[in-house]
Amino acid sequence: MMNDKKTKRYIVAVIAFTILAITLSFYFYQGFFSPNALIDKDEPAYVQIPRNATFRQVTDSLLQNDILNDILTFSFVAKVSGYQEDIKPGLYKVEPKMNNHDLVKLLMSGRQSPVKLTFNNIRTKEELAEKITRNLEMSTEDFYALLTDTTYVKKFEFEPETVMSMFIPNTYEVWWNVTAEGLFDRMHKEYEKFWNEERTQRLANLNLNRKEVSTLASIVQAETQKADERPRVAGVYLNRLNLGMALQADPTLVFAHQDFGLKRVLNVHKEIDSPYNTYKNAGLPPGPINLPDISAIDAVLKYEDHNYMYFCAKEDFSGYHAFAVNYDEHLRNARRYQQALNQANY
Repeated sequence: MMNDKKTKRYIVAVIAFTILAITLSFYFYQGFFSPNALIDKDEPAYVQIPRNATFRQVTDSLLQNDILNDILTFSFVAKVSGYQEDIKPGLYKVEPKMNNHDLVKLLMSGRQSPVKLTFNNIRTKEELAEKITRNLEMSTEDFYALLTDTTYVKKFEFEPETVMSMFIPNTYEVWWNVTAEGLFDRMHKEYEKFWNEERTQRLANLNLNRKEVSTLASIVQAETQKADERPRVAGVYLNRLNLGMALQADPTLVFAHQDFGLKRVLNVHKEIDSPYNTYKNAGLPPGPINLPDISAIDAVLKYEDHNYMYFCAKEDFSGYHAFAVNYDEHLRNARRYQQALNQANY
């Protein structure tokens, strides 16, 4: 009788243990392999994990961005996997219906998704710092501090006046958590890559160095948005430089005044005491007046060889310019443009 009771208790215990084991196994399997991220979404999402983030910050970010469905199972898998003590910063792409196992594995791997970094149409260091850091972890202030640090930029063989020319407008892929110093290093490598053998050979044909080419390119870019006209404009300025004439470039006065809304440059604007006043100072200004794009730089390197010394806007307001070999011809072109302005009440 006693043996029957013991046997029954043993069988009940085995059954209970089996049920418990099956339940735990099911819970364990569900916790690891059931979808838990972006359950109702069809598009991936990105989670940003800053430097020195805690596990609580990670889960808060996943919840606030509606990525995580069940915090408890994710935390369990993260604990079992050792992720809670091994947080890796960065930007991570989370796919729809991702399970906890794969999500934790991704976050532990450090396999970040790169950020596409695009910058152009920039006039000042402040604008560059703002645009280049817009989608990155670093602050605008940190990057701007390096741009204006004479000692720091000197290690790249630049000065604060010329350092803008190190940044070639394009689209690059970088890590979201790249440091300001790391981004500087990357942009310098891209700069060296940009100055390939072909461009270096063309540079040898000019009486200019890389920085001077970028400075002249910035003026050419400010003068015309027409890419097909830029080599001709570059040729005018190179003719003037070769003869020792003042460039007399209106965009340099706009930069000197820091008044980028200035539509018409008048004689009063030409009186400003500034190294960027190319009416008073011969040669190139100390540095670029904007961030010249690749088209403008190549326009200088592939300048049009001609005898033009002057140019002014065409009276048809097409955005193109009328070029002149001598001053008398230039005055006639300028009068036509002035008459067109007056007729249009500009």
